[in-house]
Amino acid sequence: MDLFQIFLDCTVLPTGLFALLLSLPTVYILRFTRGVLTLLFKENIKGKVVLITGASSGIGEQVAYQYARRGAALALVARREERLRAVADRAIKLGSVHTHVMTGDVSKEGDCKNFIDETIKVFGRLDHLVNNAGVAHSFLFEDADLSSLHPVMDITFWGNVYPTLYALPHLRKTRGKIVVNASVAAWLPIPRMSIYNAAKAGILNFYETLRLEVEPAVGIITVTPGYVESEMTKGKFMTREGKLVLDEETRDIQVGPWPVEFAEDCAKAMVLGALKGKRHVQVPSWYNTFVLYRVFAPEVLDWVYRLLYVQKTSQGKPYTKAIMEVPGAKKGLYPPSMQG
Repeated sequence: MDLFQIFLDCTVLPTGLFALLLSLPTVYILRFTRGVLTLLFKENIKGKVVLITGASSGIGEQVAYQYARRGAALALVARREERLRAVADRAIKLGSVHTHVMTGDVSKEGDCKNFIDETIKVFGRLDHLVNNAGVAHSFLFEDADLSSLHPVMDITFWGNVYPTLYALPHLRKTRGKIVVNASVAAWLPIPRMSIYNAAKAGILNFYETLRLEVEPAVGIITVTPGYVESEMTKGKFMTREGKLVLDEETRDIQVGPWPVEFAEDCAKAMVLGALKGKRHVQVPSWYNTFVLYRVFAPEVLDWVYRLLYVQKTSQGKPYTKAIMEVPGAKKGLYPPSMQG
């Protein structure tokens, strides 16, 4: 076995490296060509139909406004009808040609089939599906009641898969697109969010695989936002008992000393990326710095996250919470909507 391993190390690995170096010029030529095309051309969404899940607040709400400004027809889905109607009314004022509100729970397959079917019944077509729904938690895995975490996976993972399943036949007809809020948590191991991170990682890999199966008939744009102004960053988390609550103290522990992006800026990047047909959108872009540490110095990233989120001060607080208690910290790092 040792001799066979030596043989592999001496032949297969160098051959693989040589093949990689040989293919790089072609890859970069293709990337350059794609980059030029995305700069020169973008889709005209006016009059086309966009379905957005999780559209009642946060990123989903702002995505609706960005599409509305470009004259799209909007099918808006969430569980809070009154809030959805307020979003729909504003979207009309911003330029949407038609809005339609539907209540539904994305964790239920039947609801997802129903709101896709209703969209087709009302509009006759579907051009973009924006999967945005998700729910997070903030506690260590060993402190969890696993049964209470099922909704996190149901909403965050299956709440993307179900709408996609029923939307794909209609998107094929229009050569449409799927825009996915996969979150930076899909590849960045943020402590206290293990199941949420797993759900987002599953979503990212699901759509990367699906892209191979459905492109070019249907385009797929994966978006990995960092901490962005939303209900979650305002403190809405799943508790250990499986209930959604608003808790700013938990927010300060989980979001901690990381700058929070405005939801509007995130939505602009998402929609522009979709119209240009980008494969991937990272927002804010400075999160790409973490990629370097993830690849070349994971030990540094591990040390920082363990210190901030797992270890505690002499007062028994996570360091993220202690930092946010420094006067002026929230004002400097959080948008006004998160400052009380």
